[in-house]
Amino acid sequence: MTKKFIDIMDTTFRDGFQSVFGARVLMNDFLPAVSAAKEAGINHFEFGGGARFQSLYFYLNEDAFTMMDKFREVAGKDANLQTLSRGVNTVTLDTGSRELIDMHAKLFAKHGTTTIRNFDALNDVKNLEYSAQRIKHHELKHEVVVTMMDLPPNCVGAHDAEFYEKCLREILDSGIEFDSVCFKDASGTSSPEKVYQTIKMARRLLGDNVHLRLHTHETAGVSIACYLAALEAGADGIDLAASPVSGGTSQPDILTMLHAVKGKDYDLGGLEVDKILKYEDVLHDCLKDYFMPPEATQVSPLIPFSPMPGGALTANTQMMRDNNILDKFPAVIKAMREVVEKGGYGTSVTPVSQFYFQQAFNNVMFGPWKKIAEGYGKMVLGYFGKTPVTPSADIVELAAKQLNLEPTTAPAIDIADQDETKSIAYTKAILEKEGIEATEENIFIAAACKEKGIAYLKGEGKVMVRKNSDIIKPATKSGSNQFSVTVNGHNYNVEVADGFDNFTLKSITPAKESSQPKDEPKAVSSTGASNEITATMSAGVFKILVNIGDSVKAGQTVVILEAMKMEIPIEAGCDGEVEEILISQGQTVEDGQLLVKLK
Repeated sequence: MTKKFIDIMDTTFRDGFQSVFGARVLMNDFLPAVSAAKEAGINHFEFGGGARFQSLYFYLNEDAFTMMDKFREVAGKDANLQTLSRGVNTVTLDTGSRELIDMHAKLFAKHGTTTIRNFDALNDVKNLEYSAQRIKHHELKHEVVVTMMDLPPNCVGAHDAEFYEKCLREILDSGIEFDSVCFKDASGTSSPEKVYQTIKMARRLLGDNVHLRLHTHETAGVSIACYLAALEAGADGIDLAASPVSGGTSQPDILTMLHAVKGKDYDLGGLEVDKILKYEDVLHDCLKDYFMPPEATQVSPLIPFSPMPGGALTANTQMMRDNNILDKFPAVIKAMREVVEKGGYGTSVTPVSQFYFQQAFNNVMFGPWKKIAEGYGKMVLGYFGKTPVTPSADIVELAAKQLNLEPTTAPAIDIADQDETKSIAYTKAILEKEGIEATEENIFIAAACKEKGIAYLKGEGKVMVRKNSDIIKPATKSGSNQFSVTVNGHNYNVEVADGFDNFTLKSITPAKESSQPKDEPKAVSSTGASNEITATMSAGVFKILVNIGDSVKAGQTVVILEAMKMEIPIEAGCDGEVEEILISQGQTVEDGQLLVKLK
């Protein structure tokens, strides 16, 4: 009996990198592994889009379009190269205008893309219609998506098989043109039985000739069972990754899945174990110096209660490491449950997953519901589309008050079209002012990445990759047998005793910190002297809004910090004149650090 051929998309170089390294992997470090994957018989790759667009400009000082071109050269002209797009958000965290949505599809077609997987985190079909139209207009294959997750206990009204049937019927009724259908569970929290019932339902509605696939993550520990359930229900394709960026927060490993289907009537892409072993050896060598976050390798029993997607989890922990607040991560994950419960049940996938995390972060850092994150607030107010269920009325009222916005039912894309700052003309004017050539690529980079995109185009980008050789710095000797060692940004004093042919460790003690004692962040921070304006938390300096000699009023924002992709305004505690500015744009500051001094 002939086995059923199952198409395997290798997610290593997009979702794998995103899920393990927060997307921070340099192009020249991984291209040899692409060649090895091709030699192993892999012909379907996820190679860009999603967070692997913005991250290249934010953290790698690389051009995503150049990366895509080089990937195509290595993978070959016949490879199915797939990217991820967020409906009206495309590859950003905000809604794009029709001009930018069209430009996204046009440029991705130009730079080697075969297929775009297109989803909306709210499962609002209106958010898929125009993006789908432009994808097909530019002669790309369109994979339309229904997004999945499990809800926290005792939450009802969405995210069951009946809800997904409603979503799929709305896609079919809308007339959206597509080449394949994917059910995407970015948090990996759906149960195998729900997956089976959902895929079975989709196969019944779509018939036998539509390519149907499942995407999930290992984060909750049930991905293999879900893939087996999907195959039994009639799925034609699944997504897998290669070690060391498989399992944990990422997709299951190719080898693991090959083992799981032994004795079953499935042919996983014609792939052979020995060839995959060689490919994974090359990939291990390419990535051997990259710091492997321990949370990326773990399965978490808490994720079904607080559905943090694998692709967002390590991106957030990497940002928390950058800002020396990683100790807050468990509390933030715990706080996410209430945020999901009150937010209208949007699927925890970008950008909604980021909104959930930002609001949970604010609830931990500033107190429960004291500060509404802009993205979360706009979501519950309707600015990103219609949520699956109505958000909690008290949260909607709080968001409207804090953000000074009224709830809306207007289509998100229409709201974006009315925003001048999302027009091509607006972005071209910025490029011209900065003396940057207004190519379509440069326009899209600037529109998608804002100030960080401009910094990249001006040659001011920074490389922020966490490699082991950078994290563990060489020891500096402070005495005959005493050393100061920096590990992952923390200083330690180490004393050793001489041995015959080596050293014996005597003691390791944390070095005395020079920073001030840390209190919970306040809306306006001071060190006790009202003329000293200090940081409310560890963060990057995003904007400095004053100059020496400027007069400021109490409550006036003088500095904007950035952490967790959020802007944190820092206000003056009193009237005064700027005497000293002790920071520079792009600098990382600690909680309590003096930023500006008034007189």
